[in-house]
Amino acid sequence: MAVDVETQLQSGLALHRAGKLIEAQSIYESILTINPDHADALHLLGIAAAQSNQHQRAADLIGKAISIKPDNAAFHSNRGNSLRELKQFDAAIASYDMAIRIRPDFADAYVNRGNALRDLMQFDAAVASYDQAISIRFDFYSAYYNRGIALGETKQLNAAIASYDQAIDIRPDSAEAHWNKSLALLLQGDFANGWPLYEWRWNSQIVKQISNRERPSFIQPAWSGAQGLHGKSILLHSEQGLGDTIQFIRYAKLVAENGGRVIAAVPKPLMNLIQDLDGVSEVVDEESRLPLTDFHCPLLTLPKVFNTTLTTIPTYQAYLHSDSKNVAAWAKTLGEKTQPRVGLVWSGGTGHKNDHNRSIALSSLIDYLPDGIEYVSLQKDVRDSDRLTLAKSSKVRTFDDQIADFSDTAALCDLMDLVISVDTSVAHLSGALGRPTWILLPYVPDWRWLLDRDDSPWYPSVKLYRQSADMLWTSVFEKVKADLLLLSGM
Repeated sequence: MAVDVETQLQSGLALHRAGKLIEAQSIYESILTINPDHADALHLLGIAAAQSNQHQRAADLIGKAISIKPDNAAFHSNRGNSLRELKQFDAAIASYDMAIRIRPDFADAYVNRGNALRDLMQFDAAVASYDQAISIRFDFYSAYYNRGIALGETKQLNAAIASYDQAIDIRPDSAEAHWNKSLALLLQGDFANGWPLYEWRWNSQIVKQISNRERPSFIQPAWSGAQGLHGKSILLHSEQGLGDTIQFIRYAKLVAENGGRVIAAVPKPLMNLIQDLDGVSEVVDEESRLPLTDFHCPLLTLPKVFNTTLTTIPTYQAYLHSDSKNVAAWAKTLGEKTQPRVGLVWSGGTGHKNDHNRSIALSSLIDYLPDGIEYVSLQKDVRDSDRLTLAKSSKVRTFDDQIADFSDTAALCDLMDLVISVDTSVAHLSGALGRPTWILLPYVPDWRWLLDRDDSPWYPSVKLYRQSADMLWTSVFEKVKADLLLLSGM
């Protein structure tokens, strides 16, 4: 019987390695029916559960395997991986530490431990853990790649780029390493080297990571800038978030000046706003059947096409404009203005991969908003926790149930003396409208905001407020409060 069970286990493992997860799970479960304490079957079933995103079940199964074979380092490391997915970071680190205690040369466990430390924002400790992995296995791609991410989180960008380069030397086809290197270069303002590498974003895994969609396919050729556009049509299409579309749709004017008839495929909430944009002949919903044109080009490829540098960014005081009828309607809704009006956006969509760094709880901000100013929420989506804050305070007026699309948000922005926003699409919208805009940024911001400056070459009307090295919002809020007091004349 023991031989039969071990044969079954090897069959299940072969299916597992071939990607036939359901069949493998069935074999592991049949083994456990015969022998409920078969540690290897429990462990492998746990791994299969983790691969199906059933991380609590995975942690439980592997935990039982550990109770039977407590000295198996791989069991501890893999249980740590599921605990990390469950955001139980301290428990995950304890599992990795146990794996390393059992097997001091376990390079994978050091990398996994580094990733959990990075989750806890213990970046120096994470780098040290990756370095341990590299000392054990000099050609360990994952250690160099994750080390680059950790170094980038503390603005050690040159060291991060060097780490990505080492990862690329080991795995030259790594889209993730090339793309992350591009983000570090762009953040430094090295556009000449950053834009070409940014094209690695079209790797299928990165496309899903940054836009939650598949890579689009087109019959017509991509426009590289080398082909003439006179008498030709070109489809400029969105690819990432709403803010990205707002920021880079500015290039439509340059494309039109090259002789092309520009059709813009954008998310539906932006259609009304973009339909009168200079350079755009037609606007279509990106989810509809797209017209056949002579060429196509993704919006975020256009900076590369036009060889954009910091000094050649197509900068306009205002390139989007709100509808005058909408502005009049919202002016009536808001009523007579007796104090300076400030629009507020404190959080973005929860699905954004960096939401934990960019969004703020209204409860942490509201006490820094001085009296003598009328505050208006420009948020269409308000989180439940923030609704509780709004219910307890009359300081911020809300109209989220009346905002239909970005045309309404644009009209509201135009009625504000100032817009204060975290890094969301509304920040881009307000900047594109040429409205005075203060943007609150984490210590390591998105690449488009660059480093160590309080202005933006993309938006002349924007002022940037940055976290200090403590990565806390307190100093940002205090600076905002002091500048709001100046605005209110107090």
